Amino acid sequence: MSEATVILQMICPDRPGLVSELAGWVAANGGNIRHADHHTDVGAGLFLSRIEWQLMGFGIPREAIAAAVTALGERLNAQVQLRFSDELPRVAILASKQSHCLQDLLLRVQSGELPMQVPLVIANHPELEGLCRAFEVPFMHVPVLRDRKSEAEQQILDLLVEHRIELAVLAKYMQVLSSDFLARFPEVINIHHSFLPAFKGAQPYHRAWERGVKLIGATAHYVTEDLDDGPIIEQTTVHVSHRDEVEDLIRKGRDTERLALARALRLHLRRQVMVYRGRTAVFA
Repeated sequence: MSEATVILQMICPDRPGLVSELAGWVAANGGNIRHADHHTDVGAGLFLSRIEWQLMGFGIPREAIAAAVTALGERLNAQVQLRFSDELPRVAILASKQSHCLQDLLLRVQSGELPMQVPLVIANHPELEGLCRAFEVPFMHVPVLRDRKSEAEQQILDLLVEHRIELAVLAKYMQVLSSDFLARFPEVINIHHSFLPAFKGAQPYHRAWERGVKLIGATAHYVTEDLDDGPIIEQTTVHVSHRDEVEDLIRKGRDTERLALARALRLHLRRQVMVYRGRTAVFA
């Protein structure tokens, strides 16, 4: 495992000298900066920053860094988030019947490409239990009945709390989460099988084929109450032609879905995504 680092994300009102002040604060405490990315949204008057530095040799003890960063944020009138690279977030994957995204994520976790733990997979159908067993990941079947959806969501929320889940990933879950669910557990990433904002909702490949599009894609985004309208993290595309049938678009689209979701999840886990004004800044 590579050497642990400290990752600081910050959003604050823009003014001269912020880059110098942030770098100076890290340097004054003995930190060696590994990565530094900044962006100024001129229209909003906001400054966004992501700074990552080596934990080893830093003058503030690990357990005291959070308080020091909070004090720094108060001084700069900033929103701050802190993460250590050696922490592995606990992530639940929600799926349905389709296996391609779930299998891809579990392979990437197994290989160490995605720095996270998967304490459980939750699905509204039982078909994927064997796949999870092969990866030695606990599988929970929570059926979603049309007239008892709130009960299913409550069961899922209970599982997320029980397993101390920090993030839920919808890997082709194919269910719309209620506003009540999202109010209680807002950290959710979804993969949608179209190049949003085109073809929101159901059957986007069918509608894309009907329109004769020459490019299809997939979009990984944070989930909000508005269907398929959350802040976009990553998008991938592939060319299609008039010779392709709907089944060809679905086949080609699966590859874009896998890649977009895996890329987005890694960006999120590495704290390279910042959400503001209903959109994202991605420091890739």
